Amino acid sequence: MAIRNIINESDELLHKVSRPVTEFNERLWQLLDDMAETLQKADGVGLAAPQVGVLRRVFIMDMGDGEGVIEVINPEFVEKKGRQEDVEGCLSCPGEYGITKRPAYVKIKAQDRFGKDFFLDGEDLKARCICHESDHLDGIIFKQHVIRMLDPD
Repeated sequence: MAIRNIINESDELLHKVSRPVTEFNERLWQLLDDMAETLQKADGVGLAAPQVGVLRRVFIMDMGDGEGVIEVINPEFVEKKGRQEDVEGCLSCPGEYGITKRPAYVKIKAQDRFGKDFFLDGEDLKARCICHESDHLDGIIFKQHVIRMLDPD
């Protein structure tokens, strides 16, 4: 495993749409393992492949709830309900936070590292994280959902 560099919002790669994963092999597994180590070192909640310079539809999350790292490949939204407004930040925009509007509940269909389909749902922070990381796969940064940026002081 290796820690990868997290690119910042000024890198045009972060504003591009990622391609689906079609090969579930050691190269993908290495990416996932590296992303997990990178996320842990950065002390974040989620990390998308574009943030480490890879334009593939992959993200990981670790909610700190004992469930560990959740690997999400080729996610597709199945359901979104409700509304929530809360503080959001991004590892690619260090030190910047804003209030965003997101669904209160989401459900996605995705694949695991072996290509097996699964469903993942979440409320509150987990729903925000799923939306935030999925946005990265479409070249969208959280600031595009911000109602109001917060003062850094």
